[in-house]
Amino acid sequence: MNKRAIDTLSSDLVAARDHFSRIVGGLDGERLLGPKLAIVNPPLWEIGHVGWFQEHWCLRWDEGKLAPSILAGADKLYDSSNVAHDTRWDLPLPNLSATCNYLANVLERTLDRLAKEPDNPRLRYFVRLCTLHEDMHAEALHYTHQTLGYPDPEFGARTTFNSGPGPDLSFPRATIRLGAERREERFVFDNEKWAHDVDVAPFEIAPRPVTNAQFMEYVDLGGKAPRYWLDVDGAWHERRFDRVQPLEPSAPVRHVSWDEANAYCKWAGRRLPSEAEWVRAAGKMEWGDVWEWTSSAFAPFAGFSADPYADYSQPWFHTHKVLKGASFATPRRYVHPQFRNFFVAERGDVFSGFRTCKIQA
Repeated sequence: MNKRAIDTLSSDLVAARDHFSRIVGGLDGERLLGPKLAIVNPPLWEIGHVGWFQEHWCLRWDEGKLAPSILAGADKLYDSSNVAHDTRWDLPLPNLSATCNYLANVLERTLDRLAKEPDNPRLRYFVRLCTLHEDMHAEALHYTHQTLGYPDPEFGARTTFNSGPGPDLSFPRATIRLGAERREERFVFDNEKWAHDVDVAPFEIAPRPVTNAQFMEYVDLGGKAPRYWLDVDGAWHERRFDRVQPLEPSAPVRHVSWDEANAYCKWAGRRLPSEAEWVRAAGKMEWGDVWEWTSSAFAPFAGFSADPYADYSQPWFHTHKVLKGASFATPRRYVHPQFRNFFVAERGDVFSGFRTCKIQA
C-alpha cells in the first residue's frame, strides 16, 4: 500500500474525530444523558460507543476472535447489538473525561497499528469503516441537538443551494447500474453490493427538493405541518435547534417523514422517485442539503451477503425506506449517489426532505 493512501486513511480518521469532537463539544451536565426517547441515544453513551466500535474492529477483532478491551466492562456498556436501547440511560457509564480519554487512547493505538501494518488489508478496511461510522454518529448527534432543542453544534458558514420550483427533468428509458461496482476506490457498504442492471422507464423528476414555500401551500390547505413548524402571530416559523425563526421559503423542507412526504405527493398529484430513478437523475439535479426519501423499500440486492459488521444492514431490511443524497450535516467523505441511507417511514427527526416525480399519463 503506498504511503499516500495510508496517510489519507490516517488523516481522515483524525479528521472524523475532530469533527465528532466539535459536534459533542457543547454537551455537559444533564445534556450528557438527556431525556429517554426512542429516537435518540444518551449522548454520553453514544460518545463511548464510537470509541468502543473503533477498538472492537481495529484493535480487538481477529477473524471472529476478540481480545480484551482496554476499558473494563466495555462490551457490556457499548455493544449496540446486545445492549438494549432503553437500558442505555441506566448503565454505569464512565464520566465524560474518562470517556474522552478512552477515545483518545483507542485512536492513538489505531494510528500506531496502521503505521506498523500498512499492508494489512483487513486493518485498512476496518479503519475506513470506523472513520465513516464516526461520521455517521456525528450526524446522528447533530440531529439529536435539533430533537432536544440544543444549540446548533456546527461551526462556520453553511453552504446551501437555492431550492425552488422549476421545470421537471425528463429522462428516457435506460438501463442503469444500481449499486457499487466491484473495483471502486471508495469504501463500499454491504447493502450496496453489487452493481446490477436495472431498467428504468421514462420519467420526469423535479430538479430540486420540495421547498418550505411549496409545503406551506399544502399545509395552509389542510395538510399536516412538519414537526418543528410553529404558527407565530399568523406566520409560519420553524424551530432550528434552540432558535425559532421565520421559514426560509426557498430552503428545502426538512424534518419530514416518509409518510408526510407521501401524503404531500398525493395532494400534489405527484409521487416519490424510486431509488433507481434517483440514481439515474443524480448527475443532473441539485442535491446534498437534505436526505431525500424514495419510494423504495430498503432491501438487499440479489446475492447480498453481510460484511463482518453484520448488523449494519441486514436487521433492517424490509422494514425501512431508502433515502438518497446527503444532508448539510453529512461529512463529505461518504457522500456518493450509490450510498443508501435508511430509516423507518415515521422518522422525520433526521435531516430529511424529498423531491417529487410526475405521474405518467
